[in-house]
Amino acid sequence: MKFDIIIIGGGLVGASLVAALKDSGLKIALIEPHEPAPVPQDNSWDNRVYAISPGSAAFLQKLGAWQLMETERIAPVYEMAIFGDDNTAHINFSAYEIGLPELAFIAENRQLQTTIWHMLESSKENIRIYCPAKCTAITWHDTHVDVELTDGTELEAALIIGADGVNSWVRKQAGIDVSQHAYDQVGVVANFSTELSHRQIAHQWFRRDGVLALLPLPGKRVSMVWSTTEDHADFLRNLSAEKLCQQVEEASAHTVGAMQLISPPAGFPLNHVHVKKLVKARLALIGDAAHGIHPLAGQGVNLGLRDARELAAILNSQGRQTDCGDYLFLRRYELARKEDILVLEWVTDGLQKLFNNPNPTLARIRNLGLEITNHLPLIKNRLIQHALN
Repeated sequence: MKFDIIIIGGGLVGASLVAALKDSGLKIALIEPHEPAPVPQDNSWDNRVYAISPGSAAFLQKLGAWQLMETERIAPVYEMAIFGDDNTAHINFSAYEIGLPELAFIAENRQLQTTIWHMLESSKENIRIYCPAKCTAITWHDTHVDVELTDGTELEAALIIGADGVNSWVRKQAGIDVSQHAYDQVGVVANFSTELSHRQIAHQWFRRDGVLALLPLPGKRVSMVWSTTEDHADFLRNLSAEKLCQQVEEASAHTVGAMQLISPPAGFPLNHVHVKKLVKARLALIGDAAHGIHPLAGQGVNLGLRDARELAAILNSQGRQTDCGDYLFLRRYELARKEDILVLEWVTDGLQKLFNNPNPTLARIRNLGLEITNHLPLIKNRLIQHALN
């Protein structure tokens, strides 16, 4: 089977790229080992949620996916309230202050991914989905790439796109170097119903035991992300539902009142991953295969969607007249994405180190910095503008 492009990895970012290329005239194959988890009928809530920026929402709407989502399961964010050590300092961001209707939207991963997959399954003949399917070998040639699947199927394409996550198999096969370090932290996620309304405000606390965020869900519900030490994460996950609620209520200064657990806690390890190159001849990396950042800014998925948006724009602008796997052609994508990725890598890694340091002098400096920034609208607006893209 011959294709123009083979995309390996059908998560939100990879599937979005396929959707963005459906009218390109390019013949595309998508390879994904796991089918998207169906949206349950019991009204339960997905532990894995994303803060979708207005720019990402506009991209998904252009694809035709955003308007197919269940709006009653999406929560807009009108404000962000961020607190320093022991609530001694804070900074607020408001959509109203910068003239926008919202700062972000909180949406569930499974609803986003399932919606896009339904679009792809009913799309045009130029898209072929292999799922469940897994790659066993990639062979690079000057003019094309051969891919072999576990069932013996052989595919050929001018371009391979790796969208297969932070531990990307495609990236390893291509011999692309990465520099990485573990934060020795775990992101603990869970959903709660609350006594008080969150008022569409996303709250975040930089604490001595990590970073705690409560993100608004529809109604009186919140989604928690607590980035904390491995020992503390184990402690939290082993608590009873009642004890976990008490821990989160106290850590969040009872901001949303009494809480009740509505989805069990889960955890994922946190790592910083810097990929030395995004492209080589016949290869491009997108999403977590191209970068791995700390979740404290909630920008990981938006960074990946901006990868998909940029690469799709470049490929759509050339059509089938250009060799889409040509290195110089792909360098346009790498150059367009380099600054955005580096800025977020630097900011998130720097903030994690700054607030994870127990030095009391440093604590006073970082809290003073939050307070000063909160009273400087120009700087605040510059900080938030990047996150809106």
